[in-house]
Amino acid sequence: MAHDRRFRFGVIAKNERTGADLAAFARQVEAWGYATFYVPDHFVDHALAPFPTLAAVAAATETLRVGTLVLGNDYRHPAVVANDAATVDLLSDGRLELGLGAGWMTADYQRGGWPLDRAGVRIARLEESIAVITGLMADGPFTFHGEHYRIDGLEGVPKPVQRPHPPLVIGGGGPKILALAARHAQIVGINANLASGVGEHQDSMASLAAAATDEKLTRLRAAAGDGFDDLEIQTLTGFVHITDARRSMAEAIASGMGAPDATVALQTPALLVGTVDEIIAEVQARRERWAMSYVVVPEEFAEAFAPVVAELNGT
Repeated sequence: MAHDRRFRFGVIAKNERTGADLAAFARQVEAWGYATFYVPDHFVDHALAPFPTLAAVAAATETLRVGTLVLGNDYRHPAVVANDAATVDLLSDGRLELGLGAGWMTADYQRGGWPLDRAGVRIARLEESIAVITGLMADGPFTFHGEHYRIDGLEGVPKPVQRPHPPLVIGGGGPKILALAARHAQIVGINANLASGVGEHQDSMASLAAAATDEKLTRLRAAAGDGFDDLEIQTLTGFVHITDARRSMAEAIASGMGAPDATVALQTPALLVGTVDEIIAEVQARRERWAMSYVVVPEEFAEAFAPVVAELNGT
C-alpha cells in the first residue's frame, strides 16, 4: 500500500536525565502530539544509551513510539541489535522504529578506538547487518555467511511484535546510502552528506540546500522505482526559531552557514524560521516538493514547535 503522506512529527533527545526527569519529559512530548521519541547513538557529546532509554520512555508513555536515530552499525554487532530491538519492541507493545546507519562521526571512531573504513565498506557492512537483524527477527533458525558477519543456525528471540520486523529508518545524503535505503527502509531520512565526518563542515551544510535536496529525492525515486510511494520520507530539522522577523533572522543564518542569501537558507530542510503560520506553510510546501511528511526536531525546540505539530499532525 502506498504511504498516505500524512504528517507525523518526532523529537530527538540526547541530554542526560534521571529516570524521573526522562519519564516526565517523554510524557510531555506525548502530550504535545509528537508521534515518536528518538535517541541518537554517539559517544561524543551524547549522554544516554539508546535501548535502555527507549525502554524507559516506552514504559512511561502509552502511545508514543520510540526509535533510534540512528544506531552506528560499526559499534554494534547485528545479533545483539536484533535482540535489543526485538526486546524493546516487545516491551513497548510494538512501538519501535529501528534506525540504522553506517557510522560517520570521525570523533566517535577516533576516541572510541574503532577503525574507520572507507564509506563503501561501511555501507556494505550495514547491508549485511540489515540482513542479519531482519533474519533473526523472522521465524525459525537463521544462517548467514557474509564478508563481515557469520551466523549459524541462530534462533532470534524474542520475536518483535511488529511483523516481519519494526520499521527500518535509514537516512543519508550520498547516493550509495540512499540506494540502500530504497532497498531496505520503510522510512527514509533525507540528510546532509556527512562524508567529511563532521556535521558542521562546509560541504555538509552545502548538501542541505534545496537544489541538493532535489537531487537526493531524484536519486531516491530512481532507486526505489515503483516502491517510492511506499516510503515515508523523513527530515531532521536541526534549527527551529519562532519569530516575526523571518527575513532578518534568515539573513543571519545564511551568513553563518555559507548560503548565498536568505532565500536559499529558508528553503533548506534543516531550518524552520518564522511565525507559526509561516512555518506551517513551509512544512506543507516541503511535503509538496519533496514528499517530506515526517519531521523530527531536537528536544530544545520541541516546545516551540508544538503549535505546528498541533495544527498539522495527521493531516
